[in-house]
Amino acid sequence: MSHTPHVYDYVVIGGGTAGSVIASRLTEDPDVTVAVIEGGPSDIDREDVLTLRRWLGLLGGDLDYEYTTVEQPNGNSHILHSRAKVLGGCSSHNTLISFKPLPSDWDEWEQAGARGWGAVPMEAYYARLRNNIVRVADKDQNAIAKDWIDAAKSAIGVPEVIGFNDKPFHEGVGFLDLAYHPENNKRSSASVAYLHPHIEAGDRPNLTLLLETWAYKLELDGKRATGVHVRTKDGAEQLISARQEVVVCAGAVDSPRLLLLSGIGPKRDLEELGIPVTHDLPGVGENLQDHPESVIVWETNRPLPENSAMDSDAALFVRRDESLDAPDLMFHFYQIPFTDNPERLGYERPEHGVSMTPNIPKSRARGRLYLTSADPETKPALDFRYFTDEDGYDARTLVDGVKIAREIAGTEPFAGWLKREVFPGPEVTDDEQLSELLRKAHHTVYHPAGTCRMGAADDERAVVDPELKIRGLDGIRIADASVFPTIPAVNPMIGVLMVGEKAVDLIGGDRR
Repeated sequence: MSHTPHVYDYVVIGGGTAGSVIASRLTEDPDVTVAVIEGGPSDIDREDVLTLRRWLGLLGGDLDYEYTTVEQPNGNSHILHSRAKVLGGCSSHNTLISFKPLPSDWDEWEQAGARGWGAVPMEAYYARLRNNIVRVADKDQNAIAKDWIDAAKSAIGVPEVIGFNDKPFHEGVGFLDLAYHPENNKRSSASVAYLHPHIEAGDRPNLTLLLETWAYKLELDGKRATGVHVRTKDGAEQLISARQEVVVCAGAVDSPRLLLLSGIGPKRDLEELGIPVTHDLPGVGENLQDHPESVIVWETNRPLPENSAMDSDAALFVRRDESLDAPDLMFHFYQIPFTDNPERLGYERPEHGVSMTPNIPKSRARGRLYLTSADPETKPALDFRYFTDEDGYDARTLVDGVKIAREIAGTEPFAGWLKREVFPGPEVTDDEQLSELLRKAHHTVYHPAGTCRMGAADDERAVVDPELKIRGLDGIRIADASVFPTIPAVNPMIGVLMVGEKAVDLIGGDRR
């Protein structure tokens, strides 16, 4: 252990989507020192990271933690759950689809005990975001995506949405808002928007980035968190101490993992692994949620035009249940044949193709994350329990989705591009057969959430209270997608950025 103490006012664990926001905002006060502990390297001058359209090449690469799932009897056990190992976190790794969570998403949190997190108070945080959030630029709007939008409007009667963040919506189709710079296809990730200006200007001497540094155990003094033990790139172990607070922003996988390795979690599970229990907190790792989606793939009768922002530039939302205040079925439209999982089932990838991905905005399945070893190097077990919801709602959503997708595929002007349906294949029409194939070939949109759920201060299953403080501990908060009580109906990145912005207010309120 290093003898020189590394002491800062705040230690932020994870330089990802929320961590970048928090570190940037806290160091606006020149008298506040912040250390950011990030397991990956910098994204500065990494064209493979900074160029949005190159996102697919990052999956499974050297900047990916590559988590897997335990066997999924009702779903796909072969999914690679990519999590980013680079400054900016998953905002340096994903497609930067940018949806403000819907009012019903925030209100659901408030109803779950997250007082102060309803739609009305949360609205202000969207305006604070520094990211360049713009609709897919005209030059990036591919002709086939335009024709797909027109066909969806005709086939199922949804309106075209120009500006998904302008007002709440129940259904609609259109080009997405992305956090990017259209002129050069550069990301406007959390790191680019919140950290790069200060790194490049050198105007934040009070901000320390500890890159390629792995946090593996929290330091506790009784019930107060005082710092974190880290391992540097060269294997040296150090204690990084916080005078004020430790802020855990390691994401929905690594935040609960760090808590469990530190003895914070379900007592019985920890005892079985021989981890000394520092704080019995049964909710850690529970309530794991995701946006599962499957795919329908077509071969096109000709190559597609080359232009695109990131090859999945448009989306469709449908509300099947009129009693809901939100969509209950979503599709991403891919200008590529997305056949990774169908190929495993024996389907061939066409040379030219497109895909629609029926997605479950509010999955009813709940999984859990747990440790299988006390060794910090051992990856945690992820059990998403895909398609285990009691009434079969999740599986039915996918089948409904393919039926809608086929209607759109039969409608001009989109129909004129298509040669044939590749997966699941036009001969598969029986609901049970469809369900089985769609579940076997389903994938993730990389939205794990909920594993350190926020709830009322007296909610025994909640991990953090509405101030984001870990219940029963002092000097520590969590701010990332792990605190989501329920997953938003839309892609969650903007929600994570807004959690980061609100966390800064909560921390500042305590400091004053």
